[in-house]
Amino acid sequence: MNPIRRPFRYRYDNLALYLIGLNLLIFMAQRFLPQVNILFILNPLSVASGWIWQPLTYMFVHGGASHLIFNMLALFIFGSQVERRMGSKEFLLYYLFTGVFAGLFSFGVYWITRSYRVFLLGASGAVFAVELAYAALFPSSVIYVWGIFPLRAPVMVLGFTALELCFSIIGYQSGVAHLTHLAGFAFGWLYFLIRFGVNPWRAFRNG
Repeated sequence: MNPIRRPFRYRYDNLALYLIGLNLLIFMAQRFLPQVNILFILNPLSVASGWIWQPLTYMFVHGGASHLIFNMLALFIFGSQVERRMGSKEFLLYYLFTGVFAGLFSFGVYWITRSYRVFLLGASGAVFAVELAYAALFPSSVIYVWGIFPLRAPVMVLGFTALELCFSIIGYQSGVAHLTHLAGFAFGWLYFLIRFGVNPWRAFRNG
């Protein structure tokens, strides 16, 4: 068997809930310890000067309560189901892989474009990848967007991705890291191809 595709022994440990708890604890720490923001948020100059942990830690800090709530709600709704299907070890590897590489990709773009004053934070890149995984693993699932509009999971994910792409192309400035969201989606897609040998597009069509 290809060692890259060798599966982990299945176990389910509710890691999605632990990730949510960790994000909540760090958010509380941000309120009382300003050093957390300085150390954890990804800034191109900081990473280049040796703070190499930031492409990991940026995923666990958030810019406000609404930022945190939306990400953690998505992680709870989609992440719990993805973890149950993948198993906890695979889920954690997927979550960290997509989040870290989305951060590294964003850092590379910021550095090349000399956007040295950008500060990247939030779990959105990894959460976007989790939503992709949910759509690939449960392509027949129906999601009610805003609790009103029913959409199949693949349609929802591809629709949100198209919006992110449009916002990136037109340069829509909203304080949202659209590029990081797209990178999370792309690295999630790549993970499915390399690790599972599964093309998400075919999974979407077969749902």
